[in-house]
Amino acid sequence: MTYIIDGHNLIPKISGLSLKDIDDEIALIKILVAFCQRKGKRCEVYFDNAPPGQIRDRKFGSVKAHFVSRNITADQAILNRLHSLGKSARNYTVVSSDRQVQAGARAAHAAVYPSEDFANLIIEEPEGSPPELGADPEVSLSENEVSQWLRLFNKKEDGNNPSKP
Repeated sequence: MTYIIDGHNLIPKISGLSLKDIDDEIALIKILVAFCQRKGKRCEVYFDNAPPGQIRDRKFGSVKAHFVSRNITADQAILNRLHSLGKSARNYTVVSSDRQVQAGARAAHAAVYPSEDFANLIIEEPEGSPPELGADPEVSLSENEVSQWLRLFNKKEDGNNPSKP
């Protein structure tokens, strides 16, 4: 499955990112690249208002970024992309909280994922990451280790517990 993402709609939904940042698009792309690597997915992300000379498509691993001109919005570019996909649009998921984009995606039979929900999905901890400090990771001990610990604590307990003979 490939996600088609309204980039400037998603950025404000991710903690630590802001549309006011100079490098907000690149910061989002880095997050998307990590997400795609973890989940084995592909993304197409659309950004509008590209400065002159910056209008182009760029590939970042499994993420393709579309920087669209000032003559068209990212919303329109997304809807155009869905239209060009025809019946295969049903194999795509559009990420946007914009109602018009969502309606266009549904009309093209693409799935819709609100930006707020997708932001939570892409910032999840990767599987196998170390636990946070203070977290209680599940630890399993062998029977031998348990016996050793019990002997160690029972010895201390025997010397300090007046109820034991």
